[in-house]
Amino acid sequence: MSELTQWLQAARSGDRVAIERVCAATYAELHALAHARIMRSGRLTLLDTTSLVHETFLRLLNAGRFNIDDRSHFLAYAATVMRSVIVDYARQRSAARRGGADSKIAIDSDVPENVAAEEEIVRVNDALDELRQIDERMARIIEMRYFAGLTFEEVAASLELSERTIRREWEKARAILYTTLGTQ
Repeated sequence: MSELTQWLQAARSGDRVAIERVCAATYAELHALAHARIMRSGRLTLLDTTSLVHETFLRLLNAGRFNIDDRSHFLAYAATVMRSVIVDYARQRSAARRGGADSKIAIDSDVPENVAAEEEIVRVNDALDELRQIDERMARIIEMRYFAGLTFEEVAASLELSERTIRREWEKARAILYTTLGTQ
């Protein structure tokens, strides 16, 4: 059993020191994932890497229960949280532009506004929610690849499936998303 898995098990029982160790041990990996996500999308998220990682960790820590089994499960859960951070940020910025002045933005960023990028994030998120109604696993694959930038190999390990299955599901899910996005 890896040291990280031991810390995750201790964190499940509320050990704050173990939770801090998990964060320290995974920080560089989440930072690299966030950086790859931002660079791959042409800064589509409108966040800087460090802000995205810090907000992700804050939400992980504030979730109350830290019920994560191993590294793969942690990455999958972090992908979900990262998606939430990105979508919430895009919605907050969009609302502020439409006059929702009392909605505060939790993450500071000096990146210029990019309305099209924000709208795309929200549209993909909504389409992903529709996909989740059709197939939960395909939605998880898109979430881990699109929002967290995990590789096919990492997604396969997280979902305990073959990489080939993940690639097939990825292609099917993308086709469904393109259809859904085309009708929005």
